[in-house]
Amino acid sequence: MKKVGLQMGLLMGISLSFCLSLFGTIHAGHFTVPAFLFSFLLSTVISIVIGLLVPMPKLEQSLCGRLGVDHRSLGGNAVTSLLSDLIYTPVITLAQTILGYMQMKRGGGSAPFLGMFFGSLILSLLIGYVIIFILKPLYLKLVLKASGITPGEAPDNRPE
Repeated sequence: MKKVGLQMGLLMGISLSFCLSLFGTIHAGHFTVPAFLFSFLLSTVISIVIGLLVPMPKLEQSLCGRLGVDHRSLGGNAVTSLLSDLIYTPVITLAQTILGYMQMKRGGGSAPFLGMFFGSLILSLLIGYVIIFILKPLYLKLVLKASGITPGEAPDNRPE
């Protein structure tokens, strides 16, 4: 089950990083392929580090238990998606905002950093939530199937 958790973390981290990097680069107002690729690489590394350091399955189980929600239900997916979004997205958005701010300063532009960050954060949290909410159950089914595990065989259907 640890392998399933690692695969889920990688798939979700890469997907979230891709979408948030694309959004961030477009939102900055001057999309370039090198800027997107650098942002995507940075975000992916951050996502992988967070995935290795934060025990998401345990946090999700705990939160669902406290709220009395079955983590396999639609409500459970809504709650765990919000938790993941609140853990991953602010860190990724902060890194991307710093990157964009530095590029803007090199180009002679000016804008308040906190304005850039909070404006991006609000939109990134919305985008991140939708991405996580949609992809997490799909990836879980895919990873369990690829690992030869049927959902009923996995303890509580969650990677550990």
